[in-house]
Amino acid sequence: MRAEVSPWRALLAPGLAALVALAVLLGLGTWQLQRKTWKEGLIARIEARSHGAPGAILPEASWSGWRAEADEFRRVRVTGNFLHEREAPVHGLATGERGAPVQGFYLLTPLRLADGATVLVNRGFVPTELRDPASRPESQPQGEVTVTGLVRAPEARNWFTPEDVPAQNRWFARDPPTIAAAKGLDRAAPFYVEADATPNPGGWPRGGQTRLDLPNNHLQYALTWYGVALTLAGVFAAFAWRRLHPEAGPEAYPPR
Repeated sequence: MRAEVSPWRALLAPGLAALVALAVLLGLGTWQLQRKTWKEGLIARIEARSHGAPGAILPEASWSGWRAEADEFRRVRVTGNFLHEREAPVHGLATGERGAPVQGFYLLTPLRLADGATVLVNRGFVPTELRDPASRPESQPQGEVTVTGLVRAPEARNWFTPEDVPAQNRWFARDPPTIAAAKGLDRAAPFYVEADATPNPGGWPRGGQTRLDLPNNHLQYALTWYGVALTLAGVFAAFAWRRLHPEAGPEAYPPR
């Protein structure tokens, strides 16, 4: 004759599973609250730096200690000569006229400063059919130019970012140090300047691609995870109560 298993022991395995799931859900909710705090700080930083009169980029002597936290999204104005022959088209997406994504390239072009140093400028976006400079001859101004825009940090790569192919001038990340090294630019800034929406000759490339109105839905996400955690706790409590009080099950009630 088999010994009857204690109801409490029967709850051990599902209880541990529910506890692990609950910890994960609460952790996700807390992480979203942390992300909310980070996003609010980022939005405040962008608001403070991206408006007002443009300043100068940091001097070359300060580039070795450059940090995105201290300088990114600052509005600047820089003057020099574009090195169009070293233009780097970086694969990317932009928002079309009807809100649909458009595939194309961001044109990162070295700007030679008066002292001989260079800073990469993301001049803007062109659709795929305009990748070849010959298809937009007016888009490459000669002589001294002045660009107004935002300081941007190198674009972060992830597992899904393809490898660049410098020999074919194929790039998949807006990464100034990598592009500068491949283009033979030995005095290049560790950041790039994202040109504003000032029209370029011929209409291309189109600048002003930095999105400044960042969404902040992390509180909603946090409440969702906490809500799922609360639901899980309620479901397990009901399950445990039925296991510990089988007399209250459906069989305890008379048929209708």
